[in-house]
Amino acid sequence: MSPIKNQLVDVIDILPEDEQRLLLEIAKRFISDDVATADDLAAIQVAREEYINGETVSHSAIDWN
Repeated sequence: MSPIKNQLVDVIDILPEDEQRLLLEIAKRFISDDVATADDLAAIQVAREEYINGETVSHSAIDWN
């Protein structure tokens, strides 16, 4: 971990849980809504592999009625 991350972790560890919640809400404001998370990227990779392997169903092949 970088020195700054280590410092952040140290500070967070000494804060009471209520203040940790507040800090989390503040930190979330710095994260753009359109940034893919690690889980998003993993799901996209799985979807791409399924598509390449022919494991998907086309939209037009579904009976929506």
